[in-house]
Amino acid sequence: MLPPSASAQDNDRTAAGLAACLPALGRALERYVDQDYPHPKPSEGQLALLRHVAAQDGTTVRAAAEALLMKPNNVSALVTQLTDQGLLVRRQDPADKRVAHLHLTPVAARRLGEVAQIMSARVGRALRTMTDGELDALGSALGALQSLDRHLHGTH
Repeated sequence: MLPPSASAQDNDRTAAGLAACLPALGRALERYVDQDYPHPKPSEGQLALLRHVAAQDGTTVRAAAEALLMKPNNVSALVTQLTDQGLLVRRQDPADKRVAHLHLTPVAARRLGEVAQIMSARVGRALRTMTDGELDALGSALGALQSLDRHLHGTH
C-alpha cells in the first residue's frame, strides 16, 4: 500500500528507476570481480548459493532454493558443481538420510571474502568521488533498499 503522500506516478517512476539502476550496479560490480579476481570466477548462481550457505550454514538444497527463488533441481546442479570444485561440502542429515546439509569449505570462505573485498573496495572508491549530499542520500536509502529486498523476497 502506498503512503498517502506518494502519488502512483511517483511510485511508478521510482520503481522504473530502481529496476533499471540496481541490475546495472550489479553488472558493474561483476565486471570488477571478473577483472580483479585471481581465481576462476563462479557464476552468479554459484556466488548466490555460496553467499547463502555462508549466511545460513547447514542449509538444505530445498531451503536454499526457496531463499534464492530458484528451482531445487537448479540448486542441486549448482551444489554438484561447487562440491566438485571443492567449495561446498554436503553432510547427510543423521535423522533423514535423503537430506543433505550444505557447508562452505575453508577455500570457499576465503574466496567469498576476496569477492566481497573487491566489491567493497570498488564501491568505496566510487563513494569517495560523490558529494556529501549524495552520500547522505545513499546512507538514508540503504535501510529502505534492504526493506525493498525483504519485500521482493517475501520475507517482510
